[in-house]
Amino acid sequence: MAKTSKAADKVNFEAALERLEKIVEELESGRLTLDDSLARYEEGVKSLKQCYELLRDAEKRVEILLKAEDGTLKTVPFEPEEDEDAKA
Repeated sequence: MAKTSKAADKVNFEAALERLEKIVEELESGRLTLDDSLARYEEGVKSLKQCYELLRDAEKRVEILLKAEDGTLKTVPFEPEEDEDAKA
């Protein structure tokens, strides 16, 4: 039996967020039965947890990248790059 990689099992952040937005839209429509609403709600909670997990993983990766040579964490302010066209 072939093993599946953990990365292949994970949904990417954008897909999880898009699904969560769709679920909210369906719930707000008022057209679902109670059972369908509960099922969508459960699915939405699962998607939300995936989003939080993926964001937490991304934050850990950023912290690793910002770690100084002595092991301390450097705080670097985020400054978005300016578009060359916007400067003109």
